Amino acid sequence: MRFDVFTLIPDAVQAYLSSSILGRAQARGTIRIELHNLRQYTHDRHRTTDDMPYGGGGGMVMKPEPVFEAVENVLGPDLGSVPVILLTPQGHVFDQRLAAGLAAYPRLALLCGRYEGVDERIRQHLASLEISIGDYVLTGGEIPALAIIDAVARLLPGVLGDEGAAADDSHATGLLEYPHYTRPADFRGWSVPEVLTSGDHARVAAWRREQSLRRTLERRPDLIAHAPLSASDRQVLARLAAETRTKPTDARD
Repeated sequence: MRFDVFTLIPDAVQAYLSSSILGRAQARGTIRIELHNLRQYTHDRHRTTDDMPYGGGGGMVMKPEPVFEAVENVLGPDLGSVPVILLTPQGHVFDQRLAAGLAAYPRLALLCGRYEGVDERIRQHLASLEISIGDYVLTGGEIPALAIIDAVARLLPGVLGDEGAAADDSHATGLLEYPHYTRPADFRGWSVPEVLTSGDHARVAAWRREQSLRRTLERRPDLIAHAPLSASDRQVLARLAAETRTKPTDARD
């Protein structure tokens, strides 16, 4: 899979992309990430990529000419078939389901905005999808682009060392993931749950599922309504909810 990132600060994102899992995936040829400096598609001696907004107001706005020229030159005949994603706080909120959908494409283009935003004609006539990584504002689209590349890439075959690892991640199943433990079995008096050292795979699987349901119920109950639940899951949830109702209230509350 190929990712094309259009940015004003390619050096700022290169270090992360060339490290760890993403770096190894590129070395193996599993993914390809190309960074495109938008300033290289300007034609004035100052390499101008922004200007004052019409109508006044604070901040500067990214000009349409270098953005259109960059995307059209890089994508070439693939323009129209490759999703051109504008990273913006006004976009669809990014989640695991959207990551899985994007992982089905052979190529993605990511537009990183800066300043006050981009000229509206970029949004209307170039971007095919707008994505936000949360209800807050960043100084640019580079961090959202990295988040999307990371989340999408780890869903691709051959990127992770354990091919089944992504299937159990938080949100991958509609629930938060169960707790993890590793050696030592006892650390400062805090012991690993006995079930995990029992060697009983069925008990381990049941414990992990219950812990996943418990953690989701406690931390993200909104996810429960849309998660694929079995009859057994619903019984566990009913028991957990009953435990919560009967739990003594702290006198300080």
